Amino acid sequence: MGDSKEAGAECPPAGAAARGGLSLLSQGESEDPSAQGSALFLGGNEVKSRAVVKYSSAPPRTAFARLEEKTDLKLPPANWLRESAKLGPAGTTILGNSKKSKPFSSFGMAYDFIDSVGNDVDVVSDSENIKKLLKIPYSKSHVSMAVHRIGRTLLLDELDIQELFMRSSQTGDWTWLKEFYQRLIDQKWQRKKKSKEHWYQKAILSKFLYYSINGDGAAQPVPSTAEQPESSSSDQTNDSDGASWPAPFEMPSSVSEDPSASSQGSEPLEPSYIVGHVASAPKEQNLTTLFNDGENSQGLKNDFVRNILWTFEDIHMLVGSNMPIFGGGRYPAVSLRLRDNNKPINVLTGIDYWLDNLICNVPELVMCFHVNGIVQKYEMIKTEEIPNLENSNFSTKVIKDIAQNILSFLKSNCTKEGHTYWLFKASGSDIVKLYDLTTLCEETEDKYQNPFTMPVAILLYKVACNMMMKKNQNKKHYGTIRTLLLNCVKLLDKSRHPQIIASANYMLSELFQLDEPKKEESSESPLNENSDESYSEEEEEMPDSDENGSYSTSSDPSDDNKAVAIIKSVGELSVPEKYKSIHQIRPSCTFPVCHDTEERCRLVLSYVLEGLKSVDSSIKKESDLPAADPNTPIPLKYEDESTRGGPEGLEKQMALFLDKMGSLQKGNYSSQSGMIPGSWQHKMKLQLILKSSKAYYVLSDAAMSLQKYGRALRYIKLALQSHDTYCCLCTNMLSEVLLFLSQYLTLCGDIQLMLAQNANNRAAHLEEFNYQTKEDQEILHSLHRESSCQGFAWATDLSTDLESQLSVSCKCYEAANEILQFSDLKSQNPEHYVQVLKRMGNIRNEMGVFYMNQAAALQSERVVSKSVSTAEQQLWKKSFSCFEKGIHNFESIDDATNAALLLCNTGRLMRICAQAHCGAGDEFKREFSPEEGLYYNKAVDYYLKALRSLGTRDIHPAVWDSVNWELSTTYFTMATLQQDYAPLSRKAQEQIEKEVSEAMMKSLKYCDVDSVSARQPLCQYRAATIHHRLASMYHSCLRNQVGDEHLRKQHRVLADLHYSKAVKLFQLLKDAPCELLRVQLERVAFAEFQMTT
Repeated sequence: MGDSKEAGAECPPAGAAARGGLSLLSQGESEDPSAQGSALFLGGNEVKSRAVVKYSSAPPRTAFARLEEKTDLKLPPANWLRESAKLGPAGTTILGNSKKSKPFSSFGMAYDFIDSVGNDVDVVSDSENIKKLLKIPYSKSHVSMAVHRIGRTLLLDELDIQELFMRSSQTGDWTWLKEFYQRLIDQKWQRKKKSKEHWYQKAILSKFLYYSINGDGAAQPVPSTAEQPESSSSDQTNDSDGASWPAPFEMPSSVSEDPSASSQGSEPLEPSYIVGHVASAPKEQNLTTLFNDGENSQGLKNDFVRNILWTFEDIHMLVGSNMPIFGGGRYPAVSLRLRDNNKPINVLTGIDYWLDNLICNVPELVMCFHVNGIVQKYEMIKTEEIPNLENSNFSTKVIKDIAQNILSFLKSNCTKEGHTYWLFKASGSDIVKLYDLTTLCEETEDKYQNPFTMPVAILLYKVACNMMMKKNQNKKHYGTIRTLLLNCVKLLDKSRHPQIIASANYMLSELFQLDEPKKEESSESPLNENSDESYSEEEEEMPDSDENGSYSTSSDPSDDNKAVAIIKSVGELSVPEKYKSIHQIRPSCTFPVCHDTEERCRLVLSYVLEGLKSVDSSIKKESDLPAADPNTPIPLKYEDESTRGGPEGLEKQMALFLDKMGSLQKGNYSSQSGMIPGSWQHKMKLQLILKSSKAYYVLSDAAMSLQKYGRALRYIKLALQSHDTYCCLCTNMLSEVLLFLSQYLTLCGDIQLMLAQNANNRAAHLEEFNYQTKEDQEILHSLHRESSCQGFAWATDLSTDLESQLSVSCKCYEAANEILQFSDLKSQNPEHYVQVLKRMGNIRNEMGVFYMNQAAALQSERVVSKSVSTAEQQLWKKSFSCFEKGIHNFESIDDATNAALLLCNTGRLMRICAQAHCGAGDEFKREFSPEEGLYYNKAVDYYLKALRSLGTRDIHPAVWDSVNWELSTTYFTMATLQQDYAPLSRKAQEQIEKEVSEAMMKSLKYCDVDSVSARQPLCQYRAATIHHRLASMYHSCLRNQVGDEHLRKQHRVLADLHYSKAVKLFQLLKDAPCELLRVQLERVAFAEFQMTT
């Protein structure tokens, strides 16, 4: 079919319609909503008909030559069976194709116009079949047709029983149908031979058409290969040449890519659904390919001269026609017919001519009458006058009713997609029966005995692919796509068609949106309401409760219980709306709404697994090792922490991981199963594995939000194992896939952190982690065919040690961050980058606090007099390093609040270091050491940095207050220690007093007494204590001081001031009576001392 789809060969001049003919529209016009086609008014009855030529391979139309009277048609013209430019390819096209319709002709058209199938077309068929159906009430001849349903479209093909049974006697195929036919319909079946008259009429017609092209006889001889064009009848002594029946299901698994869909591979990671060239198994290589146009294409080629979109009333049909169309009459197009003058035109012939002209939009019929092959006369008849011809009167309205009734009958009863239905009316009978051949065939030993199985499956698949390409435009088609694909998979033999099955399963998995936010789930429910758009293969047909009862099978002996439905009398078809379809155009079917994320992911994984099985089964390799039994769980390796070397071992594994990530950029390929890069298996497995990793990631995320951390770790382990396999197979790593990996590792880090924080529930988490479903085992088995899946083992082990859990969590975040640095992912995904750095800062804070608490615990166990151990110092260093890195992480993303908290924690670490040094030495001889002073001052620096980081209290009042309190505490501790353990061996008394006084005043400065908060009583108590201590110190100085009167006076005033402030504050506090009493007693002593002096 090398011709362009929208050839303009059939478009007449614009004036055609104006002169009373039917207007012929080109495809361009057909898209114009105002172009409504022509309505015919025939004998008061109105019939709407509109035809649009979608494709034509006919050459420009030639005028017909009027033959002279007495021309003898029995003599062959000079150009008979010769090639001519006017004739088109092989000298046959303009003459139409009188050869029998091929058994799969509708499939050839459907493949070419895949957009129409399943959506806006009701019927796809050869025009001969449509004419035969519409003539049923008028004709006694037998009708035998195969009917297939694809979406809302019915495909009709002639099912030549005689041809089938001839084949059956030769090959043994179809024996089940032959037995069924003989048992139920015709016990004494025998082949009926065509009469000599039949062949005589065919020869005369052929010669007449050749005469009519032109009479000059100058045509060239036909090359020997095309000696017998399709219109020739001289060699058709055996009618079976006409139909090329394929052997039942002997289709290879090679399907050529649909050229119209091949442009979709440019997007990164855009799934490619259309199967490429399938690598067929050796035993299939001798079979003919399914879609090869050049060779015997199993009858699946669209070999009609023209394909027409015909709308008859409200029925939309895609029709194939081979009728010869000429120019040269009063109108731009005429059809030419040869009639025997001795035989009057009957109703059947009239309907035939009328329908042919309607379908092809031909406004005029030219009839040539002959007697015994001698031309007598010509007669011209307008198309709209044909129903009123003498002897062939018929009502066009009745024809319309017949069409609507037959369509309704078929649509109501041919409900199962993928099934082959057989519409049969025996010769001379009034009863029309519909059988479901697929069900009958399944009752026999081999369900693949039905030769329609493969074409139907391929068509279901192609229609689904076509819809899938547009899936983003309209989600309401998801139910339809799913049903098409499920039915396609149901029809195919897994061992023979692994590629289509793998591809169909991948498409099924793609229908489920894994990354949908929760709120969108409710919006899926409208899919239920849209029953017009889709239907479910699970739904069993309900028996039709038509008021007339016309569909139900009665106990009449003429009925047989094998028929799906029966029309008891062909006369019923003429009754308007007798068989009005009680079904909608498409029976109800819905896309499954999964409100539960886990359910959705499990569905996706079930399809992924089926796809993986198909791919794996098609890779034939002797050494299929490691071929573990999918039913036995793969042992999970738990290494002893000591052998792994804890965090040190992690460092090595991280180095290996980063090295591997670097090599990924270069694209190192390593598959254990021996898949060839670029083969369909390789492409498909990559997509399936990536889909499984996404599904497991979503499952892990869902488990995480349910606080099922063991289960979450199991799922993220499977996601990372899938990803590891993907990395082994991938030849060109896409940045999008690297981003997924960064997200997986981030989630893995979160899970490890939560496990560390929920250590009390470890047994339950461990049990969940070790559980495996059969499905997960089988997917893992498929992954193990390609790689060891150990690339991320360091990240997904469930450890019992808190430190290693925190370390693993930290390494996960670091790895996630490293991946973002590899390509330009950091700038492309700023939100994710910020999240990763936040988590890194957080885990480093957690680790810093962990090491700090360990150091504090060691300190408390230490004997007082002993000096600081190296173990403590190591822990300080680790803790300090973690805090420092964490502060850097937060500062790099301008997170001032969290940076302030980490600076605050570093201050606390410095205080712990100071406390460690105060324990050294004898309690009685103890003095405040320089090391203590150094660490306390460092702590003060960090707290001040934290305040500077926050800037003002408005940024985060709680953190601001917390830092102020810690700073106040540090100054207070420093002052208290200096006062209680005065370093008199190093400093003078006055200097110490000055330092204590300054530290106390600074402590007061950062102690907020006035703000109402939970901490207010503490602040008041602290301030009261500071005033009391300062008052006591000045009181003591006053007693011990001799000399400088000015200084004494100053101390007296200060002591008095601080005592009075201390009393006021202690009076505000209800629960400090002892302290108040003590201050008052000291004040009394102070007053007493003043009186004596």
